[in-house]
Amino acid sequence: MALFRRSSSSTTSWWRTVQPAPKDPILGVTEAFLADPSPHKVNVGVGAYRDDNGKPVVLECVREAERRIAGNLNMEYLPMGGSVKMVEETLKLAYGETSECLKDKRIAAVQSLSGTGACRLFADFQKRFRPDSHIYIPVPTWSNHHNIWRDAHVPERTYHYYHPETKGLDFTGLIDDIKNAPSGSFFLLHACAHNPTGVDPSEEQWKEISYQMKGKGHFPFFDMAYQGFASGDPENDAKAIRIFLEDGHLIGISQSYAKNMGLYGQRVGCLSLLCEDEKQAVAVKSQLQQIARPMYSNPPVHGPLIVSTILGDSDLKNLWLREVKGMADRIIGMRTTLRENLEKLGSPLSWEHITNQIGMFCYSGMTPEQVDRLTNEFHIYMTRNGRISMAGITTGNVGYLANAIHEVTKST
Repeated sequence: MALFRRSSSSTTSWWRTVQPAPKDPILGVTEAFLADPSPHKVNVGVGAYRDDNGKPVVLECVREAERRIAGNLNMEYLPMGGSVKMVEETLKLAYGETSECLKDKRIAAVQSLSGTGACRLFADFQKRFRPDSHIYIPVPTWSNHHNIWRDAHVPERTYHYYHPETKGLDFTGLIDDIKNAPSGSFFLLHACAHNPTGVDPSEEQWKEISYQMKGKGHFPFFDMAYQGFASGDPENDAKAIRIFLEDGHLIGISQSYAKNMGLYGQRVGCLSLLCEDEKQAVAVKSQLQQIARPMYSNPPVHGPLIVSTILGDSDLKNLWLREVKGMADRIIGMRTTLRENLEKLGSPLSWEHITNQIGMFCYSGMTPEQVDRLTNEFHIYMTRNGRISMAGITTGNVGYLANAIHEVTKST
């Protein structure tokens, strides 16, 4: 009996030192919003598309794809590299339908657990095969980027990106950091609709970034979570990648269908690395699969079936292109309306950056204290860095939101 008691005591001490993890800065906003009983509450923190009634959206192309899939296919394991058809269609979106890289089979690509999974696979690949390297991450960036490379044990360095005074791109600082980084460094780039700022380089600026990175032999890794969702045109949103390809870079890309197809919970993505030749691509893909094997073994089957059904059918693909443009256009329209409302209220501040920025998010320039006032006085929820999810703005709440922003910023 005494032996049993001692054993029981020792087991209860195993996790005694574990402390609660800090709340995720983004997911915590939604938790607080849901707990607020106010009928006037507004959530502009969530990074998911909403319609003009504030409701989640399932695209009609997705519904039709699901109708076609239902009952017609088995649920066997996919290969470790995932759905071959989905990966092929995904690469066409990023590299171009007629890309020579695709024809030459120089791309190593695997299905991933959305964009997060693609970034994590690459981070582990980077650590395994370039163990002494760092990752250069823009300031600011999506908060989970820090977690991903940290947990893969890749040291992080930063480069200038956002200019707080202009609420635009710190292009001079960015170029200086590219030049000053050790040759052969890894750089994380947002392909379009930079999260959280909504600030993207112009086409000419992308050309200069590519030129400077090529001169230093840096490796560009693009996180492309919003292709099609930024401008409404997937081809236009891939222009940065196409510039780097034209300049002869070997690149990496993380792709996701969470935003542009609304497949948030399906976790559908792709990681691709452009290699020197087909032989190298085969080797790299085998190693990516090897990294994935102890993580999750095989990726899920349903999401990629939806994607490949849509992209593999011309009618469904055209429907998707119309729907993704509709989502992008609604957000662009809300940017204009929010800015107009603030200006009509007589705000002493310039809100030009709202319409200059692009994509799901607006980096408002509000301070953490101003955001706290929005929450405490007006029941408006967003992350404390002032990032507004434009998808949470509707014709029904934009006036209320503008008035609240004006109230907390007018004495600035």
